[in-house]
Amino acid sequence: MRIVTRLIAMNRARLLGRQLREIERQVHNLPKRTRARLGTMALREIGQASRCDFPHLYGTPPEERYLAWGQGTDIGLARARSDNAEVAMRGIALWLAVAYHETKNTPHENIRPHHRDLMRLLRELKEQHRADPMQEWGVQATAAA
Repeated sequence: MRIVTRLIAMNRARLLGRQLREIERQVHNLPKRTRARLGTMALREIGQASRCDFPHLYGTPPEERYLAWGQGTDIGLARARSDNAEVAMRGIALWLAVAYHETKNTPHENIRPHHRDLMRLLRELKEQHRADPMQEWGVQATAAA
């Protein structure tokens, strides 16, 4: 049984790595202002997922809750490929949230590097959100009022 579990985990790690590279490309192709918004959306999605009973199954239809891995990453990636910019951003945020929870405390050695890469991408989004000049303008405008 351990061999089967390892094979499934290896296949999942390979799939997550491929999806992560595509998500990274899409994130880096976004304009800076959009990346700042994406950081906020991803943080919100991660928070919503953490309130679920099984955060790694966030976005998975209820009838498929008994799978080893949910379909949130697949759904998020499909939406991220959309021509509609808003749908694509929401898909990227969903993918980031589900992948974060799926890789966070994984016992599988070959999935852990993906968590580090994912954390690096989330840190980049967080830094760009902090550097957003419109955010500072909003804070200054409310302070002046």
